[in-house]
Amino acid sequence: MPREPLLTRPFLLAFVAHLMHAMAFHLYLHLPGYLKLQGAGEDRIGIIYGVTAATAIVARPALGRAIDRRGTRPVILGGGLLATLSCALYLTVHGIGPWTYVVRIVHGVSEAMLFASLFALAAEVVPASRRIEGIALFGVSGMLPMAFGGLLGDLILARAPYSALFITAAVLSAVGLLVSLPLPAPVLHTDRPPSRGFVAALVQRDLLPLWFVGISFAIVVVAPSTFLKTYVMARGTGSVGGFFAAYALTAVGLRIVLGSLPERIGPKRVLIPGFFLLAGGLGLLATDPEPLVLLLAGVLCGVGHGYGFPIVLGLVVTRAPASERGAALSIYTALFDGGMLLGGPLLGAIIRAAGYREMFTLTMLIAVVGTLIFALWDRQVMRPAA
Repeated sequence: MPREPLLTRPFLLAFVAHLMHAMAFHLYLHLPGYLKLQGAGEDRIGIIYGVTAATAIVARPALGRAIDRRGTRPVILGGGLLATLSCALYLTVHGIGPWTYVVRIVHGVSEAMLFASLFALAAEVVPASRRIEGIALFGVSGMLPMAFGGLLGDLILARAPYSALFITAAVLSAVGLLVSLPLPAPVLHTDRPPSRGFVAALVQRDLLPLWFVGISFAIVVVAPSTFLKTYVMARGTGSVGGFFAAYALTAVGLRIVLGSLPERIGPKRVLIPGFFLLAGGLGLLATDPEPLVLLLAGVLCGVGHGYGFPIVLGLVVTRAPASERGAALSIYTALFDGGMLLGGPLLGAIIRAAGYREMFTLTMLIAVVGTLIFALWDRQVMRPAA
């Protein structure tokens, strides 16, 4: 019997839209370098990113309600318009002041809208029998920009000022908005029971271990995404673009070639070893690595991210009631803003007080301990259901 198709028209439109928005977003892997040139230290950079994340978290309950009640398309279009505007506003940031925070807040809200709604759409249009594989494949549209966004940023900044980076990001976001326009109008399921709301999804018993491992994962990925740029600048060796290319291409390769593995052998049998490999990559970053070892660290982190994000998201979609998937996915994507909110200032302060090695060592330990706690907790929670 042939398997149900993944590559439908709505899936492909959403894939390209997400690709463009994510490419624009990942150009901002280089933003810490710009903030440092404007006089911000690592602790201030962490606070700036943390404020952005806090705003996105505050917006999530409203986004979850909007997705569950109105569908994904209005949120995707609104988020695309706001993302284009926020990228253009970086051209007006000169120095570190209140306006810097305003621009980052607008950017954070747009990212929250796009991240939650595009993945909610992907979860809707992929067949339930291939959900993790479909979400993993859709996630390639976010991982490729991680690879090429960093490299594109390297190329732009080698030849032009940061203003060229911001203009490029605005153009890419505008293309993502245009691609979103033909998305079909949402189908509202009036036959479903009403959503119990954001709080009910937050405290649902079998989702709690997923929220825990999600926030642990989110905190540790803050370390390279926020501070690798300044780490490389301080060491004077290594490539931000090279690390994220190795990271993202590894994740993409796994999702394309072995994307069905979690559904064949069991999601947690892939998830837990993947997170341990992520911890190994962070441990390598703590060794003051040479350029080749830095690339290996990117590969290990890419394995953990390549499997971790879609598997946990797939488990969230499977366990959440259909009428509350928008709320549940808003919570899941909010965890990554929460990771930035908690991890950005904390890790920046550790760098300031002790150094980069100590910061990366701490994130390695968080990854290991968080994975072990999740494995035991989820086994206990799911045992009665089994």
